[in-house]
Amino acid sequence: MGQPVRDYLLTLCVTAAVTYLLTGPVRKFAIAVGAMPAIRARDVHREPTPRLGGIAMFGGLCAGLIVANHLANLDGVFELSSEPRALLSGAALIWLIGVLDDKFEIDALIKLGGQMLAAAVMVLQGLTILWLPIPGVGTVALTPWQGTLLTVALVVITINAVNFVDGLDGLAAGMVLIAAAAFFLYTYRLWYGHTIEAAAPATLFAAILMGMCLGFLPHNMHPARIFMGDSGSMLIGLVLAAGAISVTGQVDPDTMKIFEGSERQATHAMLPVFIPLLLPLTIIAIPAADLVLAIVRRTWNGQSPFAADRGHLHHRLLNIGHSHSRSVLIMYFWSALIAFGAVGYSVHSTSMWIVLVIVGLSALGLILLLMPRFTPRAPRWAESFVPPRYRRRRRRGEGPGAAESHEAPAEAAEDSPVAQDPRTGREGREPAPQAPPAAGVSGANGATAIGSRSRFADRRKAGSTHR
Repeated sequence: MGQPVRDYLLTLCVTAAVTYLLTGPVRKFAIAVGAMPAIRARDVHREPTPRLGGIAMFGGLCAGLIVANHLANLDGVFELSSEPRALLSGAALIWLIGVLDDKFEIDALIKLGGQMLAAAVMVLQGLTILWLPIPGVGTVALTPWQGTLLTVALVVITINAVNFVDGLDGLAAGMVLIAAAAFFLYTYRLWYGHTIEAAAPATLFAAILMGMCLGFLPHNMHPARIFMGDSGSMLIGLVLAAGAISVTGQVDPDTMKIFEGSERQATHAMLPVFIPLLLPLTIIAIPAADLVLAIVRRTWNGQSPFAADRGHLHHRLLNIGHSHSRSVLIMYFWSALIAFGAVGYSVHSTSMWIVLVIVGLSALGLILLLMPRFTPRAPRWAESFVPPRYRRRRRRGEGPGAAESHEAPAEAAEDSPVAQDPRTGREGREPAPQAPPAAGVSGANGATAIGSRSRFADRRKAGSTHR
């Protein structure tokens, strides 16, 4: 077991390293070519930020596939299956469409056509759903047209679900990373635990997807220095869908009989396993629910389903009082609960402990949703490990350096020159002049694409916008 895990970890690390190292140059390239669209009414960020982060993620995908092709335990995936080549072909096409959209803002229908074309390219190269396990019936073989339509639909839905949730810094990359980690655990169990070779490509796809998101996240966490754009969100959505299609459509349930009497019984016994695989929307249930609600909301209001608005789930978290970072963490929590809960239930479907843990964590998540303004305070011994906003306020004279911190303003005031107020005639001390920030140094809120962040006197006048 150790050697395959090491190979997958090596592939993951190389993908993450290449993505991370490429993101910096890609950011400079995006600024140079002007891939920094103006802030729209639905955007959360307040300054133009470069896109095209998908270029670095695609570079990581290519690096991961190249490394895996030269590893002893993974090269068989490329020799026995055409799925890696199909994934690369579809990913290159959807990535190119995303790059054009990040720069030129192409029409939504053109993007939809490109998504369907990318899915069709993968189908033509063998990455398609061949059969489905139906509870109480068994394995149902699909005709070529049925398999093609189901594959294209699954790819398009997953791509748009991930694209819709890409609205806050680090949100889409983090949620897909969580989904890919849960997916990897399950597919690796199929491949190594049940010796099902057909699950090896999906395991490789999940490892590479984890590396792509992990390498991009440091640049994309709040405040983000670069956005992945449609070139990144559509790319990771396609990779996630490709892994689900590979396992669901290529693994024969008959090979997964765990000493059951018939194929129908085996399918019924393995139903909890196939729940997160038949529809990857179970793993990415949060963005999928956001997608469905957005379509219903826009259609009900007489708008196009592709019209942008500020009604997404992460918008609603901000509206009820959650901060940017807390909204992202809440979405992470629910994604992890659903993804790992589904995987845990598939492994031990008869254990009541799994259900109790899921119910308990769900209650905790609801409490967090209803307490938007609650700020936890870390204990004294842990204050050096948490951000300042989670530290307890010290009273005057408490803690080391407290006296110096309170006396410093007085000493600074004594050293400042004395001036006379022309309005009152009284003498007062002028404030010490402050040196202007150096060029390229970020403001209080962190680095941005074009320098230090602007300071708004009134947040309500500036408006709360969303990309």
